[in-house]
Amino acid sequence: MKVIFLKDVKGKGKKGETKNVADGYAHNFLLKQGLAVEATGGNLKALEAQKNKAKQEAAEELEKSKELKEELEKLTVELKAKSGEGGRLFGSITSKQIADELQKKHKIKIDKRKIEMNDAIRALGYTNVPVKLHPEVTATVKVHVTEQ
Repeated sequence: MKVIFLKDVKGKGKKGETKNVADGYAHNFLLKQGLAVEATGGNLKALEAQKNKAKQEAAEELEKSKELKEELEKLTVELKAKSGEGGRLFGSITSKQIADELQKKHKIKIDKRKIEMNDAIRALGYTNVPVKLHPEVTATVKVHVTEQ
């Protein structure tokens, strides 16, 4: 019997796949547990429509990420911190502070985990910080740390 998997089934198939399985296995396990549906013409069309919708949503998300990248690369995030001799900061500037400042001043909400800093900023001046908006889109935000 040909079935469309609704969920991943270990050793048999992944969600969205269409496969032939034994009739008894399909009737007694897959269909009863709600793990699969019979691959009828209507169900196959619904699956195709669902895949097309997912592709369209992914394309829209990529487009939004590209627009946000252009907006972010025009901005400079201004942060103030106490510093000692030679421009060294007492403490450091973290990704959370950068995300909070973007939210407060520019109304752009970015998760702090998307801001890719190897180490916190510990000196005055300008620093370019990469922000991963999408697996294919990475923006660079300029952060300017000044004396408080």
